Amino acid sequence: MKESAVHRTIDGIWRIESAKIIAGLARMVRDVGLAEDLAQDALIIALERWPETGVPDNPGAWLMTTAKRRAIDHLRRIKLRDRKYEELGWEIDRQHEPEWDEALDDPVGDDLLRLIFTTCHPVLSAEARVALTLRLLGGLTTEEIASAFLVPEPTVAQRIVRAKRTLAAARVPFELPPKNELSARLSSVLEVIYLMFNEGYAASSGGSWIRPMLCDEALRLGRILAEIAPDEPEVHGLMALMEIQSSRFRARVSPSGEPILLMDQNRALWDHLLIRRGLTAIERAERLGRAFGPYLIQASIAAYHARARTASETDWIRISALYDALSQIAPSPVVELNRAVALSMAFGPEVGLEVVDALMQEPSLKNYHLLPSVRGDFLLKLGRKQEACSEFKRAATLARNEKERELLLRRASESNV
Repeated sequence: MKESAVHRTIDGIWRIESAKIIAGLARMVRDVGLAEDLAQDALIIALERWPETGVPDNPGAWLMTTAKRRAIDHLRRIKLRDRKYEELGWEIDRQHEPEWDEALDDPVGDDLLRLIFTTCHPVLSAEARVALTLRLLGGLTTEEIASAFLVPEPTVAQRIVRAKRTLAAARVPFELPPKNELSARLSSVLEVIYLMFNEGYAASSGGSWIRPMLCDEALRLGRILAEIAPDEPEVHGLMALMEIQSSRFRARVSPSGEPILLMDQNRALWDHLLIRRGLTAIERAERLGRAFGPYLIQASIAAYHARARTASETDWIRISALYDALSQIAPSPVVELNRAVALSMAFGPEVGLEVVDALMQEPSLKNYHLLPSVRGDFLLKLGRKQEACSEFKRAATLARNEKERELLLRRASESNV
């Protein structure tokens, strides 16, 4: 295998395994920043050795073992007790035949969930919590995180560096919070899981439009969270949203990897087991008898799509009403853009265009490719083909995902006929 091909393979392996490795190391060294540094050391060693030796049969285990050996070297340098050496040495031996999802002897038993709650500690600002957790757990680059928040990349990089320093200085323990502190951290944890899922559902960059493994990890963490916080409706709302969205995976891309938009999908390919799981989660949240939060509203929107047997049967009037409710409790330019789409489907493209035109001067959407993409769609439906073509071209220049860029350029070409 050529060195460049090995490096691409390593990059793919790292995206899958890095969160587990960092979480496992954080449990050992009790320092999130140090855990990331040790994991990066293991990655560098792999980049040096694997082009010559080949990729190991179990690359995740190799990286974890290498990183843990680095951790032991570090702990020895700071002269930890001999008992600690023996304990960590026993853990190293176990890693030759690892079981990544093996439960620990506690109600959760998941290092990744511990890591989320550690990086979502109240000692950090809300923005720093989410940026750091997406970096460590989601394996997202600073560029991808910046795209999710519609903020400059250097801003995200600074947040991550400061967050790691703050956690270290505060000696934040690597553990789940006590029950009485759970709710205080829950909103940040839900936001992180939601953004992890979104990056997998529609990748902001790269050569693939979807990253199913990232969605699977978000779902797994969400399901665990639903069991340890069963009385929180927003936890069930987020689970419902992710289950229903995941049901569309087989229909979202063509055999060649091209994106297929929601209204064009073959709904026979949707996974009805996941849809039922999502609808059950909505019912579970509703039985708690509390006001709908943003995740439960979004799940309800997804449910209307899921219940429609064909695209034409979608109840866009109810969906637009739900977006109105969402914009009231969680206002944002992106929510307003989605509301514009719903309004256009319910009442005509001219109504949606009016909302979109009001967003054209919104600073946070300046480089957001979906704004001109949506505007181009409205213009095309109104017969303003030349304007639509220009909007699709502009959207393509802003899109960083290769498959999405190709789709936008194709729409521009079709509009120009």
